[in-house]
Amino acid sequence: MVNEYVEPLGMRILIRKDEARQETRGGIVLPDTSEIPTITGRVVEISVQIDRDEDFPIRKYDKVLFHPKNAIPVDFEADNLLYVVPVEDIVAVFRKPPKNNSRVESLSDANDEDDE
Repeated sequence: MVNEYVEPLGMRILIRKDEARQETRGGIVLPDTSEIPTITGRVVEISVQIDRDEDFPIRKYDKVLFHPKNAIPVDFEADNLLYVVPVEDIVAVFRKPPKNNSRVESLSDANDEDDE
């Protein structure tokens, strides 16, 4: 038996959608019918074109925020949480701040200079 996998083509990314939250961080309970225009998920696979394009700093396992309008569901797993998403529908990538805050310090230094 050969294991199959999904390889997105063109400027597309395969994403595993995060489970929907029924409650916000502030404790507000969301009804089942609420529509959230963007969805978070993890990048499972990227196309060769995106991997080679330095303008798209998206890599496997990145957590992303994407608009679901053009997302194509992939009937590959029982829970059906996989989607092929065009790269233009990726609206943000979640990043951790660098260990040294030199970028933050340099930005605050620049703001201090503007105040003088």
